[in-house]
Amino acid sequence: MTTTNTLAGKTALVAGGTRGAGRGIATELGALGATVYVTGRTTRSGRSEMGRPETIEETAERVTAAGGEGIPVKVDHLDPARVEALVKRIDAERGRLDVLVNDVWGGDHLYEFGKRMWEQNLDDGLRLLRLAVDTHMITSHFALPLLTRNPGGLVVEITDGTADFNAVYRAECGPFYDLAKWSVLRLATAQAHEIGPLGGTAVAITPGFLRSEAMLENFGVTEDTWRDAAEKVPAFAVSETPALVGRAVASVAADPDKERWNGRSLDSGFLAREYGFTDVDGSQPNVWPYILRMRDGGTPGNPEDYR
Repeated sequence: MTTTNTLAGKTALVAGGTRGAGRGIATELGALGATVYVTGRTTRSGRSEMGRPETIEETAERVTAAGGEGIPVKVDHLDPARVEALVKRIDAERGRLDVLVNDVWGGDHLYEFGKRMWEQNLDDGLRLLRLAVDTHMITSHFALPLLTRNPGGLVVEITDGTADFNAVYRAECGPFYDLAKWSVLRLATAQAHEIGPLGGTAVAITPGFLRSEAMLENFGVTEDTWRDAAEKVPAFAVSETPALVGRAVASVAADPDKERWNGRSLDSGFLAREYGFTDVDGSQPNVWPYILRMRDGGTPGNPEDYR
């Protein structure tokens, strides 16, 4: 289990830290004393194409309030020159990069549930793939030389779904989404192969059923009333706040034996049990076994048994 300030003196980059999982991860890294560069496209002076109100400045302020140092930097991770400049800035200001979290997504508005490939907008689908996959590759391309300068560096690829779950085609989400999430898993494997011999670790980590800002709005609930949504979608009873995946990433980052996870696909529920941390309400949501039993035609039982 992680303790306060175990990441003091360490530098992290959370690419795509504006909201949701990225915000939770940045905050929890800060809670362990890390300096966290928080990047995204939405700032207090303007929003990205997603049109949401959360900003990188707000996330950086949460990092600082938690005990670290948050540094917001507006970056479009599809722009190689901007990403290269970001990494050079981190090098100039800190001289090291210890944790890279590739969490860029931004594709919620670019796919439609239940539609076949030819029924979806092709431009939107290709844009989704660029946002979800190309951004991660561009960021790692420029960041890995700095991260591997010192042994013990960690790369975390944030995706949706474990390797076991995503091995079965996610038809309800469509081919563009399915390919995006599977590609990120594979990218973690590739980076593990390349940085492992240099003393680094690369993993894929997925949250469970995430109560992000957008998800709460989608269900018409708040963090105070979220259980009301479980009446329509029982799996939501096993949902989690962004803090859980944040604590998962922070626990791996602070683990002196983190290389044991190199190349693995991990999820927040598993890591909560491995490291002994909980969500903000003291529970340990573990939704993937619940969902797998549902998908395989089984009866998962009481959702509360998975908390």
